[in-house]
Amino acid sequence: MSVILGVSGASGAVLAGACGQELARRGLPFDLVVSQGAEKTFALEAPDTLTALLALARTRFAIGDFAAPPASGSYPSAGMIVAPCSMRSLAAIAHGLDDTLLTRCASVHLKERRPLVLLAREAPLTLAHLRNMTAVTEMGGILLPPVPAFYLRPISVDALVGQIAARAVDLLKLTPPQAEAWSGPPGALLSHGQ
Repeated sequence: MSVILGVSGASGAVLAGACGQELARRGLPFDLVVSQGAEKTFALEAPDTLTALLALARTRFAIGDFAAPPASGSYPSAGMIVAPCSMRSLAAIAHGLDDTLLTRCASVHLKERRPLVLLAREAPLTLAHLRNMTAVTEMGGILLPPVPAFYLRPISVDALVGQIAARAVDLLKLTPPQAEAWSGPPGALLSHGQ
């Protein structure tokens, strides 16, 4: 079974690229759904990333193709990640507005009780954003704002983005966890055992 990787028009095109690379690295095939806003964001932020994603993806489905196989619950998807997830896409998912293939696929994952991970991108958050996040969480979705794990002392932006992508893929629970985990402060194991 494949994973659906949805890409909406929020800033953070590199998150989509990193999630695609992480899925491929773990041998998890994925299908791609890219919004029109995301295509513009790729062009502005990371022009080569969409081409790289297309090379890794099993299939790309058009955003307006409601007859595409993943629009149905009978399509054997193992989970879905939306990276990045715009507040517009979040609102549509929270309220069941299946107005694009991306939001329809998310609804399918919720109704079929399959993993749905949203890398929601916005700051600061309005009450509407928070309520939409609550609604998606109550339906079984997972909100993973792409907040860096600074405690791991990443040495580059790529390391930050890679850790977020690894965490997103871990949340699908299709492979053993592979994101770097917090192991306590240096020397904690030695001092704890004394």
